[in-house]
Amino acid sequence: MYSDEQIALCRYRLEKSAEFLADAEKTLTFEMYDTAANRSYYAIFHAVRALFALDGKDFKKHSGVIAFFQMDYIKTGVFEKRMSDIIKSAFSLRTDSDYEDFFMISHDEVKRQVAEAAEFYENISEYLKTKI
Repeated sequence: MYSDEQIALCRYRLEKSAEFLADAEKTLTFEMYDTAANRSYYAIFHAVRALFALDGKDFKKHSGVIAFFQMDYIKTGVFEKRMSDIIKSAFSLRTDSDYEDFFMISHDEVKRQVAEAAEFYENISEYLKTKI
């Protein structure tokens, strides 16, 4: 079904996602909101890329990752639309936080995003357990 390389890459990316999620949770407690937004987005991003490892796909641009996830996993009903909303919201907040001058993230925004990243990770992780 899947090659040893695909499975290894999937597991590596999922582990990376878990590490970014842990970083997001830690930086949130230290009130490092920009960093928590960044790390929580990348937890989501790498969880999606773990899926793609089994598909033999990857994309250089974040927009490609999001679009393919929506096309192959949301529109087909593998995951609920909420998962699409989570990744789009996280991407937007991370982009604003990283690139917009004078952008301020509230504690509540980041807390919500970190919680949603944890939810996203759990959904992807549970799905992957059925595949590998």
